[in-house]
Amino acid sequence: MVTIDNYLDSHFIHRSNWLRAAVLGANDGIISVSSLAIGVAAGSASREPILLATIAGLVAGALSMAAGEYVSVSSQTDIEQADIKREEAELREMPEVELEILTQIYQKRGLKRETALLVAKELTEADALGAHIRDELGINELTRANPIQAAFASGAAFTAGGILPLLVAFFAPVRTMEYFLYGFTIVFLVILGAMSAKTGGSGAGKAILRIVIWGTIAMVLSALVGYLFGVNL
Repeated sequence: MVTIDNYLDSHFIHRSNWLRAAVLGANDGIISVSSLAIGVAAGSASREPILLATIAGLVAGALSMAAGEYVSVSSQTDIEQADIKREEAELREMPEVELEILTQIYQKRGLKRETALLVAKELTEADALGAHIRDELGINELTRANPIQAAFASGAAFTAGGILPLLVAFFAPVRTMEYFLYGFTIVFLVILGAMSAKTGGSGAGKAILRIVIWGTIAMVLSALVGYLFGVNL
């Protein structure tokens, strides 16, 4: 038997919040740490400065991602809560106006005036605030995110992505490390792009292409900086 919950669970949009944070964190971890390691490797003749810079970049990047995601999502949550409180006040002070607003929203979606008014009245009787939060403010479970959950997801994903180029920096030959880093990073990015596309139910080709192109640009520019300012540490 098909239920609404089972039907909704079959759609990939419900994964968008955590998938976005995970892919962004892992992608940033791979590219940022790899680019940093390549830049230092291009101007260094020993492994120690490369490892030091890579580990520092991994730790700082993970903390920065977590803090940034927490602040960003908290700001969004604060705005949403302020709008909800304002909506509560408007429903108390001018319910007729709010009913008309809801009616016009449903009219714009294609309902006739009589049908839109009936729907607005029934939803208002059932849950006035919920109807306005969803249909007037555009806030729903898909757009809401938990600040701590988002911070942890981004920080953990960045760490998981950043560890991969760190392992390459540990084991690759120093003389050709930037080439090893670039090659393995491309492989990591291809895998990440394919995994994100499969999880999100989209085409893998486009996801892989864009993630590899931007990753390559970042690493090439970082290597260029390392060559230009390298001091053979």
